Amino acid sequence: MEYKYLTHIDSPADLKKLPREALPKVAEELRDYLITVVSKVGGHLASSLGAVELTLALHYTFDAPRDKIVWDVGHQAYGHKILTGRRDRFPTLRQYGGISGFPVRAESPYDAFNVAHACTAISGALGMAVARRLKGENFEVIAVVGDAGLTGGVALEGINNLGTLQEKVLVILNDNKMSISPNVGAIAGYLNRIVHGQAYHRLTQEMEKMILALPHVGPRLLKLSRELLDSAKTLLIPGMVFEELGFEYVGPVNGHNIDELLDALVKVKNNPGPTLLHVVTQKGKGYPHAEKLPIKYHGVTQFDVSTGAFHKAPATAPSYTSVFGKTMCELAEREPRLVAITAAMCEGTGLNEFARRFPERFFDVGIAEQHAVDFAAGLACEGMRPVAAIYSTFLQRAYDQVVHDICLMRLPVTLALDRAGIVGADGPTHHGLYDLVYLSALPGMVVMAPKDEIDFRDMLWTAITLGGPAAVRYPRGNGIGLPLDAEFRRLEIGKAEILREGSDIAILALGSMVYPCLEAAARLETAGIHPTVINARFMKPLDEELICVLAAEKQFLVTAEEGAEPGGFGAQVCALLADRRIPAGVLRIAVPDRIIPHGAPNLLHAKYGLDVDGIVERIKNYAESFPVRSEIRYRSIGLS
Repeated sequence: MEYKYLTHIDSPADLKKLPREALPKVAEELRDYLITVVSKVGGHLASSLGAVELTLALHYTFDAPRDKIVWDVGHQAYGHKILTGRRDRFPTLRQYGGISGFPVRAESPYDAFNVAHACTAISGALGMAVARRLKGENFEVIAVVGDAGLTGGVALEGINNLGTLQEKVLVILNDNKMSISPNVGAIAGYLNRIVHGQAYHRLTQEMEKMILALPHVGPRLLKLSRELLDSAKTLLIPGMVFEELGFEYVGPVNGHNIDELLDALVKVKNNPGPTLLHVVTQKGKGYPHAEKLPIKYHGVTQFDVSTGAFHKAPATAPSYTSVFGKTMCELAEREPRLVAITAAMCEGTGLNEFARRFPERFFDVGIAEQHAVDFAAGLACEGMRPVAAIYSTFLQRAYDQVVHDICLMRLPVTLALDRAGIVGADGPTHHGLYDLVYLSALPGMVVMAPKDEIDFRDMLWTAITLGGPAAVRYPRGNGIGLPLDAEFRRLEIGKAEILREGSDIAILALGSMVYPCLEAAARLETAGIHPTVINARFMKPLDEELICVLAAEKQFLVTAEEGAEPGGFGAQVCALLADRRIPAGVLRIAVPDRIIPHGAPNLLHAKYGLDVDGIVERIKNYAESFPVRSEIRYRSIGLS
């Protein structure tokens, strides 16, 4: 498509120079550019397509960055990025060194608040509004809540506080009836009733016109009728619940009609207190494939625009996510007490087949990780064996519940932590780097990480039969390709597996680092260093006996983990040796103590020394600086 307007928009100021009647064409061009770029680089497509008109209307009405637009669920914001000076950089989306897939304050003054997870915008916007009042400043604050972001507890807490403080904040509910999957829960049904309750508004407007037309008694009769209606409308109009919470409710408005949106925004802009503008949109709007299959086109890899077909190399092995889903179905057949829980991530966690086969034992609780964990705890109290499948980064939201409501009661809840480690293009908010640290701190918690699919299946079986809290963390991406028909084994808690014997050093590898360490060991062997390689299996409890023996026998130990170095697996090994007063050198290979950017996982692994080349290089360098012991053949690798 040849762009008449978009190539001349470098800021919202350029957008405002256009006549209002040009905006539908701008929306068409913006959609085309979004689809064209995302088809080449991947990203979150359907949500941003649905928010195109809303994005244009916001920047046409308000004065960002002076006015603060806070996006909730940041993958709505691709159009926002394009209109705020990042059009030419948009093809670098989610690539290493390129722009983020989410709003980031450090990237642009137009990004008022970092956001990638859901439900935070209202609270952040309220904080900005209070700061505005305390500093005596004058600007608008807008929170754009979408993709079921209103279902999370933090969003409801923000609504509660905003309704109390009565600060001037506009909350826009971008209601597309979807998170990744269709919305679930009572709030979703409530919003649906609002959308279908507009006949009431039209009826009352017509009645008012008729009453006012009556001579003499019209105005008095209208006053009486309004008093009667006001007393009853909380029962008749679902939207009035927002008004009871202290908001002026406006809507629903057609989110794909620019004129309706602009009129509504002008109407509410000068409201003195909290306002909720309900905007109804379609996820994937403007791209037929995404409109038809919004789940499939929520987050996409490269695809052909004309056919919608994805350019994806055939997998050599099933993903860990799919292995999880298959294993859960097998375990459910064995164990009638098994229950699966997800927080709005049925497809993302691989539980769609489980949901189909065991609907009475599957629960999608919406974007509510804290509730998911407490819900699991309640099930466990009554003898069930719940498995809460939550991305590692999302479980951080429910840490208090893990501590107080699982560990203190020693309940048999299994936490299945997908996307552990470096996840790639979604970047800092989505890397699962801290679960090893925060879970291993909890008394009674068993923390496991599989080296391959067989380990993974055995760990899930071990966890649900354990009788206490357990976590299994596993990476994004494909497994090794091992057959999945082996009988389940119950692993001995806290016992590692010796994979390779060597005389010089010992490499203790956890989870996704095991196979790279095995390959590194083979290369070190040719260089004259002979490693033992251990599949640690357990972050907690450690195989203390084996670690202490290896520390006494070997020149030094190497620990390898795809998690944060401070407090991680390597740190726990060092603490064990210090407690036992065993002098030993330990080289810790882990993710460094810094914010890890977005980028392809293989690139980030190489950057931080977590790939085979990095492991070999770091071990060689450590060996060079370590006190000489005759049993290591230094001369064969050129060392003195």
